[in-house]
Amino acid sequence: MSQDGAVRIATWNVNSLRTRIDRVEAFLDRHDIDVLAVQETKAREEQLPLMGLQSRGYDVAAVGYNQWNGVALISRVGLEDVTVGFPDMPGFGDPVAAEARALGATCGGVRIWSLYVPNGRKPDDPHYVYKLDWLARLRTAAAGWLDAPAALVGDWNICPTDDDVFDVKQFRTSTHVTPPERAAFQGFLDDGWAEVTREHAPGYTYWDYYRQRFERDRGLKIDFVLGSPALAQRVTGAFIDRDERDPAQGTGAPSDHAPVVVDLA
Repeated sequence: MSQDGAVRIATWNVNSLRTRIDRVEAFLDRHDIDVLAVQETKAREEQLPLMGLQSRGYDVAAVGYNQWNGVALISRVGLEDVTVGFPDMPGFGDPVAAEARALGATCGGVRIWSLYVPNGRKPDDPHYVYKLDWLARLRTAAAGWLDAPAALVGDWNICPTDDDVFDVKQFRTSTHVTPPERAAFQGFLDDGWAEVTREHAPGYTYWDYYRQRFERDRGLKIDFVLGSPALAQRVTGAFIDRDERDPAQGTGAPSDHAPVVVDLA
């Protein structure tokens, strides 16, 4: 954290931290990131390659139970009061079990939650019901965090507006754009959370590997940073590191998501 209190935070669904660790380290160096919230680590904590991050002065908190899901926080400005999951967070499966989808910590005086919202799969799938329940319970828990500097960051798996999807007609029978999902996202805004990236960083954050979606810019905007009032007023800028999604850039294959970076005064 700089002497004037400025903090640069980022969120990135890396689609396997073990696979993408070289890219993550280069990204942190290139953009001088203070706190990185990661989704889809796809590993248990003891399986993660952390030595390079630690040698750079970062502390890491992570939760993962298997090769699916998984979230982490990587911070060089403190990592305090680490919390796995939010109060009353629902589980999924048979038998029902908690998933590694939410991790909170205080970093540089900001309470940051790395969130990987359930995908939903299809509107008639039990996972869709789970997604809406998960969001509803997160909203209830998050209402108690609004009075302090806080950020809900990550992969929301929702396109809040038609502008957030390359062709909404193609998604008319799919998740991410259904009225209940959009209403769930809007509920956070109604409560007082502010989505702080859109004004500064237009464009998509996710491009499927299928059919050269990135090269054709047929993407989705599903990665967001929601800030409490105290945090939102500190935002001075934001950008999407689109180059990080480019297969022609960097080492190894990219994630299907691009990082989103936010600057706080």
